[in-house]
Amino acid sequence: MKLQDRGLETLKPPYNKQAMIIRLTLLAWAGLTVLAFATFNYKDIEVIPAVVKTADILKTMFLQPRFSHLTFTDALGQLMITAGLAFLTTMLGALFALILGLLAASNLSNAKVSVAVKAVVAFIRAVPTVLWVLIFAIAAGLGSVAAVIGMTFHSISYLVKAYSEAFEELGQDGIEPLKASGANWLQIVFQAVLPSSITYLISWTFMRFEINFAVALAMGAAAGAGGIGYDLFMASAYYYDVREIGAITYLILAFAILLELLAGRIKKKMRAHE
Repeated sequence: MKLQDRGLETLKPPYNKQAMIIRLTLLAWAGLTVLAFATFNYKDIEVIPAVVKTADILKTMFLQPRFSHLTFTDALGQLMITAGLAFLTTMLGALFALILGLLAASNLSNAKVSVAVKAVVAFIRAVPTVLWVLIFAIAAGLGSVAAVIGMTFHSISYLVKAYSEAFEELGQDGIEPLKASGANWLQIVFQAVLPSSITYLISWTFMRFEINFAVALAMGAAAGAGGIGYDLFMASAYYYDVREIGAITYLILAFAILLELLAGRIKKKMRAHE
């Protein structure tokens, strides 16, 4: 018996204009990618030998790592400089972002002030960190000072958005009873908003620290901020020592894994005390 005979109609997926646009966009990108690879000027490069050579370089880099122009102790010290730069900019950014985040939260601040703060930090966040570093380098010169100011500037804009959204999760339902009981703004913030949002604040701050660590690596070479990023730049662009590149990469990877484990343990302890 047919479905129509039983009073049922076959369901057809509704026409979704948005899905169609996404499919057409993906097809266009795929076509442009194929066209690009077909029309590249390879300058008589033989693809297969190039792939074999690349694989050989990667094997040397990651299976035979070795420090040549600096010792492991020196590399560890430079890594700590990079981590210190990331930590400093994250802490400064978190301090200012906490204050601005309270002003940007729509449930804690005036509507006009909230919109103004969000608009300013959105503009700052839209500009890449490296451009802010180069902008401040005009006044402070290339070096660690410009890197710290530029990275802190961008960290503030990033964390203001994260913190304000965490504060807004509380909503008016959790604030109105405190207001009705006579609590002032500071009491509401310190007794309700911050305790309920502390886990999210720590998570976002650690995420920004990881981002700042990656940015500090790039700033070590681009802005002359020093640290392990500068040594990685020298090993790759000046010495072209692939074994040292591999050793530095492993050192950075080990530190990144350590950060992730540390962040996980801190978040577990915070949840246990909630």
